[in-house]
Amino acid sequence: MLRFPAVCFLLCAGSLLLAVPQCGCVPAHEAPAVPAVVQEPGPVAPFIRQLLASALPAGEAAGAPPDGELRAFYGPACAPAWADSAGHLRADALTTLALLARAAEHGLRPANYGVAYLQALRDSLAQPALPLRRGWQLARLDVALSRAALRFGSDLGRGRLHPYTPTAKETAAGAAGQPAAGLRAALHRHAVPAALLANAPANREYRQLQRALAQWLARPVAPDSAVLRQHQYEKVAVNLERWRWEPLADSGYVLINVPAYELVVVAPDSVVRRHRVVVGAPRTPTPTLSSRLTHFTLAPDWHVPRSIATQEMLPRIKQNVGYLASHNYALYDGRGRLVNPARVSWATVTARNFAYTIRQSAGCDNSLGNIVFRFANPYAVYVHDTPQRQYFARPARALSHGCVRLQNPMQLAEYLLRREGNTAPLPSDEACARQPRPHEVHLRQPIALYIRYATCTAENGRLRFLPDIYGRDAAIRRGLFGPVAVAK
Repeated sequence: MLRFPAVCFLLCAGSLLLAVPQCGCVPAHEAPAVPAVVQEPGPVAPFIRQLLASALPAGEAAGAPPDGELRAFYGPACAPAWADSAGHLRADALTTLALLARAAEHGLRPANYGVAYLQALRDSLAQPALPLRRGWQLARLDVALSRAALRFGSDLGRGRLHPYTPTAKETAAGAAGQPAAGLRAALHRHAVPAALLANAPANREYRQLQRALAQWLARPVAPDSAVLRQHQYEKVAVNLERWRWEPLADSGYVLINVPAYELVVVAPDSVVRRHRVVVGAPRTPTPTLSSRLTHFTLAPDWHVPRSIATQEMLPRIKQNVGYLASHNYALYDGRGRLVNPARVSWATVTARNFAYTIRQSAGCDNSLGNIVFRFANPYAVYVHDTPQRQYFARPARALSHGCVRLQNPMQLAEYLLRREGNTAPLPSDEACARQPRPHEVHLRQPIALYIRYATCTAENGRLRFLPDIYGRDAAIRRGLFGPVAVAK
């Protein structure tokens, strides 16, 4: 049996050699005997300090947050956070490890947080060990669990695939170490799992999807459906990640989910209105955005976007100059003056030198229908009525140039007015079609408007898988789960 002097030791754990300078080794026959089994740990803080100053083992480095965040958590003292002075793990350590082991319920992989490594370290503490080896084991577990907890909280709050950068609020407060301070405070309150989960988005869509996933994972799975189940699980995880990137900040809002072909009004935590929508075709996709719906226009003019005027209308005008008049379009030059289409030499006009604008006045065939909802955005898109209402009966409705066509738009307008106490009746479709000029209606209480792209949602605890109409899932799936294995 090896013997150790009081101030000089050799510790073979993780290939770490520690020695006190200027200490002569005492012959083995002169050193005091040390029991083979010791329950009390040796000093832990020096080992934690050394781990923070050096590269961590591969198991601890998985999914690591910035080193500065971890060092801020320990501070200069480097005292252990998850065990008491007797070397016993506190309840928070066990509950936090259990939470990390259930990371799949949040669309995250337990392997990202080194759960198997943490469990092995925890189990090793049940084995007899010399005091210094026990101290080293506790230090490794302490640092690895702190790192995993910080990373898990960050992933829930920011998304797994977004690189860590302090938010504007954190930067303004000089708080790059705020996550570390939050974890310390949670340990003091003995409420670490709750504090970590509080980082997740609070909006209804995220919460419902996460809860439905947890329930879905608890159900038994048939062996022959394992591949399909994994594919579905990854799809849920992709969409939880999306919600972490772009959570909804309001309790009352209008939400358009492009793959669902649906607009819903949420107030404050339940759906009060549903409308079918037509969204952008794959070649002209509807963008995701966050804005506020501020007003709507009755009997709107349609200022035809240049891309539509040059790519779609110009060939038709060249074939039949009467195309504009037959569809209630007016042609204007660059100075806004009305132009007679019959006097234009259309044979010389190309998409590049097209020097006109086209406007469609209100009427039964106006492409915007009888009402358009306005909101600030850099894409020049809006939500509007349409004369082509037969398309709402189709199950797949990715058909527009990027704007969102809305079924029963007057009902949405009436709701928005009632919401602020305005019960004045709106004109009928026929009255709007006869109205010679657009009429603006401004909302005294603008409402948040979100356009999002979610290919999996949840209602009443059940998952709803939707088509990936723009092919956007694959890149996120690869980022979260790696390349898809090719069957041989």
